[in-house]
Amino acid sequence: MRRWRALAGIVAVALLAAHDSPALSATGALEATVKDDRGAPVLDAILTLTPVGAGAATPHAATAVMDQQNKEFVPSVLPVPVGTAVTFPNRDNIRHHVYSFSSAKRFELPLYIGTPAAPVVFDKPGVVILGCNIHDWMVGYIFVVATPYFGRTAADGRITLADVPPGSYEARIWHPRMRGESERTARPTTIISGEPAQIAFALTLKPERKPAPRPAYDAAPQS
Repeated sequence: MRRWRALAGIVAVALLAAHDSPALSATGALEATVKDDRGAPVLDAILTLTPVGAGAATPHAATAVMDQQNKEFVPSVLPVPVGTAVTFPNRDNIRHHVYSFSSAKRFELPLYIGTPAAPVVFDKPGVVILGCNIHDWMVGYIFVVATPYFGRTAADGRITLADVPPGSYEARIWHPRMRGESERTARPTTIISGEPAQIAFALTLKPERKPAPRPAYDAAPQS
């Protein structure tokens, strides 16, 4: 009897250890590196991972913030899932007039300081280009995605998507200055639990032609 009790205890400890072991996680990960055609890391590239086949996961609506600081959109590139409500606080001491004519989302926030009362809901996937009607060098991008698995590269051109269920996926990259369409970057990728999958992208980027800040009319706050 004592022998059976001891054996049962050993089995229970082994099962508990297996349950807590990170190596047996039910999810996987994708590690990506994005460089330009000269081998330099690319900042603010958006990686998306879309499940292949029936039962594809859909993203959950979220909230996000696109700041305006020092007459710039911060961040300059913001990825969000479909249905996300984005607020546009103006932290400058002058008024901005934010707008977009993009087909994925057309909207306008007339001259204001502070935070508008209602956020803007981005309910269609695609690229939304932002501008300010007062300061024409202010350009920003909201990339609306239809997958829950996405992220933005850091200054070293790297991004890791964690907690991805095992399965077959299509990985794509988007960047506001890339040549060609995002569809051309599509790569089949298999995610398994345990060792992260790795993938590398090389992009050809257009020259940056952002208008330089210049003296202009600044909409002062109303008294």
